[in-house]
Parts: sequence; C-alpha cells; structure tokens
Amino acid sequence: MPSLRTVILASAAILALAALPARAQLAGKKVLFVNSYHEGYAWSDGEENGARLVLEPAGVKVQFFRMDVKRHQDDAAFARAAALKAKAEIEAFKPDVVILSDDPAVKELLVPFYKTSTLPFVFCGVNWDASRYGLGKNVTGMLEVSLVKELITGLKDYAKGGRIGFLTVDSETEHIEGPYYTKTLGLSFTSERYVKTMAEWKAAFQKMQGEVDIVLIGNYAGINDWNEADAAAFALSNSKIPSGSIYDFMMPYVMLGYTKIAEEQGTFAGKAALDILKGAPPASIPVAANKQAKIFINPKLAARAGIVFRPELVKVAEVAR
Repeated sequence: MPSLRTVILASAAILALAALPARAQLAGKKVLFVNSYHEGYAWSDGEENGARLVLEPAGVKVQFFRMDVKRHQDDAAFARAAALKAKAEIEAFKPDVVILSDDPAVKELLVPFYKTSTLPFVFCGVNWDASRYGLGKNVTGMLEVSLVKELITGLKDYAKGGRIGFLTVDSETEHIEGPYYTKTLGLSFTSERYVKTMAEWKAAFQKMQGEVDIVLIGNYAGINDWNEADAAAFALSNSKIPSGSIYDFMMPYVMLGYTKIAEEQGTFAGKAALDILKGAPPASIPVAANKQAKIFINPKLAARAGIVFRPELVKVAEVAR
C-alpha cells in the first residue's frame, strides 16, 4: 500500500495558513456562500465551516444561502427555482465575492447567469474537472478529487481477489464520481449500483458480498428514508468482504476510509476570496485540487469479516466511532 507519510491531516494544514489580514483592511467587504445542499449535510457543513473560519476573523461579512438540491435529486424544476432564489440573494446582498460549493450551484447558477460577469466567483467541491462548465476569467476554485486509488490499494491487502463493486446513491454527483473512479483505477467495476431507497441499498450491499471481493461504498445523502442506526446494524450483520469509502460520515458502514476533508475545500475558497478582496484577479489564482486526507478504520466491522488490520495501519488511522 502507499506510504502513509503522504497523508496530510487537516489540522496541520489549518495551522499552516498564512497570516490573515487585519480586520480593518477588509471591514465592510461581503461574501455570499451559495451551498448546493442543506444545513446538516456533513460535507457541505464542513465546507461552510472552513470558509467561515478564514473570512470572519478577517472582518468580512459572510452570508449563506443553501439550495437544498441533495434532498430533491430528481427535481430539475426545484434546482432551477433554487438557482433563481440564489440569484435574487446575490442581487439583494450585493457581495464582493461569491463562493459556490459543489457542482449544482456551478451548473444551475454560475453557468446560466454569471459566466461572463465581472462579479468574482470561487468554487469548491466541484468533482474532478471544472472544464466541462467552460468557466470564465471571473472564476477560480478547488476541485474535489477522491483518494480512491489509495483506498482500493489499502483494501486489496485484505481481499481474496480483485473484483470491485461500487454501491452508492443515485445522484448527479455520484454518476460523475463513478466514471472517474474507474478511470483512476484503470478498470471497470464488476458490479455497479446506484440506488434510491434504503431497501435498494440493503439489497445491493448484501448481494455484493457474494459477487465481488471489495466493495466501494459511495454517498448515502439523497436516500431520503436513510436510517443511520439501521444501516450500521445491517452493515455489521452482513459484511463478509473488505469495504471502504472516501467519506468520513460513511465510516459506520465500511471498514476502511481514505477520506476527503470538507474544511480543506472551504478554507481554500475563503483564502481565495480574501486574495480577490485584496485585489487579485480570480484568473491569477490557479485552480487547485484537494490533497489532505484522514485514514479511518472500523475494527468492529472488520472483525465481523475476519479481518485484522496491520499494525502499521492501526498506528496512523483514527478509529471510527
């Protein structure tokens, strides 16, 4: 498996942030953070928190607008209406910079209304590649890429074969993720399922235990009848093969996690917004990709499948609660 020394923890990155400008320098400046999703969704809450921790100490007024499309996956009209409400919020608040988190806000708000605007935008959480949106010089941001190669390499240490299954929610984001996973891994999934309900998730999870050697578990957000306690108990009772995820909030249902850190996305966006507020053109700030990760293990779930983690992994990993 890859050297664990390459994994950078979020705490170290936050401590390494450049000194923030004095509050007086940016007093009166305003940033609107348009969140594609809803308050209470762990990923975008983390993005918001990362931006807030950078911007508010600098004296910037930060306001949040949440589009809530994660809970309305199949409703294109809802997404368009949410984008129009966000546009109205921009016009009323008159921000100096707008931060957009995740693909729906970019697709539904930035592309149709502000692609050629002089208003600066910073995105975060855009999956893998922003070039498909054809963004202009008024935009920069941080891509969201997954450490799926490192995760699968780690899981192979405990697998009996090389067949890989992918189980996730049926959402726009996860349909973007799937092809990038296979491209990154240089293979096709033996089994690939996108589900809409808890019952479908359980059925697919159980079936994959007998048809693949490793199961990669994606997001559950968007499965509206999801029950965390029920899912954790089901995973514990039915896990027979190595499983992993790139989301920390999925650790109750998998054995190993090489997880992205949402705060890294928001921290980058907040820092880029500060640079723009101080006069930097968005185009002068290179688009970046996330690099930080945390490793998690779920020993209880692993033990159920007869898996004992190697000491060198246990030494650096955080035990999932």
